[in-house]
Amino acid sequence: MIETCFLEGRGDLSEWRDAARTFLQAGIEPKAIDWRLRSEEQGLFGAEPVSSKAEVAPTRLAANNPAPLSVPAAFLRLASALVCHSDPGRFALLYRLFFRLQAERHLLDLKTDADVALAHRMQKSIGRDYHKMTAFVRFKEIPLPPGVAGRRRFLAWFEPDHFIVARVAPFFQRRFNDMDWIIATPRGSASWDGQTLLTSTKPAEKPDITDETDELWRTYYASIFNPARLKVKMMMTEMPKKYWKNLPEAELIPSLIAGAEAKLIDMGRRQATEPLPFHHRLQEAAARMPDAPIVEAGTIEALRHEASGCTRCDLHCRATQTVFGEGPANAKVMIVGEQPGDQEDLAGRPFVGPAGRVFDEALALAGLERQALYVTNAVKHFKYEPRGKRRIHQRPNAGEVEHCRWWLNREIDLVKPKLVVAMGAAALFSLTDRKDRLENVRSRPIVMDDTRTLFVTVHLSYLLRIPDKVRRDEELARFRDDIRQIGRLAS
Repeated sequence: MIETCFLEGRGDLSEWRDAARTFLQAGIEPKAIDWRLRSEEQGLFGAEPVSSKAEVAPTRLAANNPAPLSVPAAFLRLASALVCHSDPGRFALLYRLFFRLQAERHLLDLKTDADVALAHRMQKSIGRDYHKMTAFVRFKEIPLPPGVAGRRRFLAWFEPDHFIVARVAPFFQRRFNDMDWIIATPRGSASWDGQTLLTSTKPAEKPDITDETDELWRTYYASIFNPARLKVKMMMTEMPKKYWKNLPEAELIPSLIAGAEAKLIDMGRRQATEPLPFHHRLQEAAARMPDAPIVEAGTIEALRHEASGCTRCDLHCRATQTVFGEGPANAKVMIVGEQPGDQEDLAGRPFVGPAGRVFDEALALAGLERQALYVTNAVKHFKYEPRGKRRIHQRPNAGEVEHCRWWLNREIDLVKPKLVVAMGAAALFSLTDRKDRLENVRSRPIVMDDTRTLFVTVHLSYLLRIPDKVRRDEELARFRDDIRQIGRLAS
């Protein structure tokens, strides 16, 4: 025989819980229960009010199983969310889990179980609906009657997918405790008067009200809209179109999307001619600095001074300063990296950031002194992409490497190293004009001319970017072997 249970089904856990306990104590299996919702039409248009308690057909509910019932705390949290779902099958699903938990105590840990997986999907749907309501509710002020003083009053309309009003109401009470408000929805309402938080399951009708904050929302949204980061698919995921009709700023979205490409082109055009705001301050500070001491022509110091004003490519426009090489003018070994990083750009010295620390550790393990090496880069200015307050490294292109090769060749001519170490593909290209696969030329001496040898290894930033720890440790050990081999070649 099939037992029938009528529930109001508007997010009240207690009505399902009371009925489920009664059924389970009677030993009734899940397939023998028909869970039904009372007619919403009766609650909306009928004269007789709907009871808040579940109606359980008393066909055979004798206490066949008087033993106490228990469930894990996780099930209660899950059930409190699932009863808010709009799927009519939620009560049958909950009872199946409730029934099975009496014998399968660790059922909820089985993520692959069909009932458990479905329950968690429904729980996530409730969580998304909760989040959307906290994000997209727009309060509109209701003016007080003339001559009446009191707390400001606000009204909001929202259309949730599920019966979450009572669940989310405490959030709005905490957030907007200093004003009176009502949130009306087709699935119930909530109100706060400064003392009492009330909720109702009765469907509400959409109010017709506007206020001056609508224009504020439109102004705010237009000002934060960034065409360079526009991803329409992602935006539609975060702000589904069904919410647009109740968001004053949403009426701007079609025109903002339509004009995004033109604005992006304009931003790129201005970026190519306008340096970052701090650049002007740096230039002004540089102009106030005392003149550099006179240095002897044809020396590495003279070359460094000359490079400080380099404008051979556009990278100087946004970099803080030229980062020139440093070390003995007669060093036997010259280390050539790719380009300075963020910390090198600020300090004005090569290999002082995280990659530099890896380099110094490898030198120490190999018994080499950095002070005996000449350390420089193929490119002398920091190339980056601004992301908020951070400056993210960008690899220099072939043209930028070729422009800076003029400086590197002059460094080599003045220092006259016997061994030149290329760290990474950009350094190899700058030194040889070759684009070999790095692995094909790594870790073995290559004759450059009668007086000079080339040795190729990886760029230091490559080691820092390897996500897998095991592989990173392997590559770091191999790099340290390269440094030891460099020490042997230089001796």
